Amino acid sequence: MKKNIVLFVLFILPIVAYLFFASGINSFTKLPIITPKVADLGNWESLNGEKVSLDSKITILGFSGSEVLKNRGNLFNLNEKIYQRYHSFKDLQFVMICPLGTENDIKSIMDALDEFTDVSQWRFVFTTPEQINAYYKQLKLVGSLDKYSGTPLVYIIDKERNLRGRKKKKEYMEGYDTFHPAELSNEMLDDFKVILYEYRAALKKNHNATKQLLKD
Repeated sequence: MKKNIVLFVLFILPIVAYLFFASGINSFTKLPIITPKVADLGNWESLNGEKVSLDSKITILGFSGSEVLKNRGNLFNLNEKIYQRYHSFKDLQFVMICPLGTENDIKSIMDALDEFTDVSQWRFVFTTPEQINAYYKQLKLVGSLDKYSGTPLVYIIDKERNLRGRKKKKEYMEGYDTFHPAELSNEMLDDFKVILYEYRAALKKNHNATKQLLKD
């Protein structure tokens, strides 16, 4: 009898526990909303001339600032740690809001990335510093933009234009610092996976699963 109990504890119980948590991740994990229903982008110029919108897309949103060329390492970090892994998802886009006058700087950065990355999911829109600061203000975040209308932080916006993050006081996180690759590889990657799990669960529930969001 004791032998059977020992065998159960050593072999069966861990398997049962694993199956329980593996099957329950979609049901019990949800990334909180920091700011609901953020505004869509204005009719701002884009790098390729196309209209860029946050509607019906999971968006990684950033503010490059006028010092984007000096801080290009931040974009390279984001590209390496997050973009390259997930850019093939058709429901995902990476959007940077940039000051007018930085178009050539962005083009040079994209040309460099294009040598080893499919940059088709990168989006860049350009407007005045005043409009950039006004747009950031309506996000109602704790952080702020610097004097160049930029920040190293990027933000996760879901398909309903809700800004998502961590709300608990001890681990509050509204954005993810592209200056620190470790934060992208850990906190941001973990939270981004939660968003994908949410949509995977919703698609399965609606019997409309697609390949774009079934990968993790």
